[in-house]
Amino acid sequence: MDQKLSYDDYQLPVVFLPAYENPPAWIPPHERVHHPDYNNELTQFLPRTIVLKKPPGAQLGFNIRGGKASQLGIFISKVVPDSDAHRAGLQEGDQVLSVNDVDFQDIEHSKAVEILKTAREILMRVRFFPYNYQRQKERTVH
Repeated sequence: MDQKLSYDDYQLPVVFLPAYENPPAWIPPHERVHHPDYNNELTQFLPRTIVLKKPPGAQLGFNIRGGKASQLGIFISKVVPDSDAHRAGLQEGDQVLSVNDVDFQDIEHSKAVEILKTAREILMRVRFFPYNYQRQKERTVH
């Protein structure tokens, strides 16, 4: 029986990809560029800027999880449909890189929440990072 190694037991950096329930049929590489079954659009993983304005007493429209304890960063864990955050382009699995020029890549969860709740204008740098987000969900309860 195959024994599954944990991430920490691997010698080299490893990225675990999500299960692929229905993979597309094999297509020669030179034909994949314009084939609809292959997503060649990698710009979805590039950092982007989100700007939100929050009136006093209003909700953010999203939840976060993670923080310094998980060593993976802060991630968007939920976006309320039809909220300002949703319309601005936030999505579950986005890693929050910074908020109002504060680095969020090595910040305590409570400090991140405090910054987000007290700000009236939020300038966020995020990147879609579903693989680390999945690891984040497995490691934390936030």
